[in-house]
Amino acid sequence: MSAPDANPLDFPAFERLYRDHHGWLRTWLHGRMGGSAEAADLAHDTFVRVLSTRRMPAMPEEGRRFLTHIAKGLLIDHWRRQDLEQAWLDTLAALPEAVAPSPETQALLLEALHRIDAMLQALPARTRRVFMLSQFDGLTYARIAAETGLSLPTVKRHMRSAFLACLSVG
Repeated sequence: MSAPDANPLDFPAFERLYRDHHGWLRTWLHGRMGGSAEAADLAHDTFVRVLSTRRMPAMPEEGRRFLTHIAKGLLIDHWRRQDLEQAWLDTLAALPEAVAPSPETQALLLEALHRIDAMLQALPARTRRVFMLSQFDGLTYARIAAETGLSLPTVKRHMRSAFLACLSVG
């Protein structure tokens, strides 16, 4: 459900939404997460998101659909974070112990990876693809233009947007 389809937050309605659907949402997430104990945390985060966006479903009977929409996004974010953390742990495991960063540095680097991942996910798909082709595949702007069918000025504009987003991560 998009924001235009939702009503401004009404606290008694929010209380009803929580009371009527929290248990169901936790069970739904538990099933999607394969019995994970983190389902309760994601159910909680779903209601926090409702509070932070200050929006409610347009009709009370749309509560489950509204909550499912929010919870699916949080679940995708959760899985992406898990994948990123596992890749980080695999990378650390491959390092010789003598060059492995300290636990404090590891935590800081993982936090930075999460911020970078969030920044990349927030980019429009085309901008993200252009940026990835440049920074991770090492393609020149001309090669990216040829591969994507974009003009060279458009590739440069996407890269400028991506670099500005990178600067905001700092």
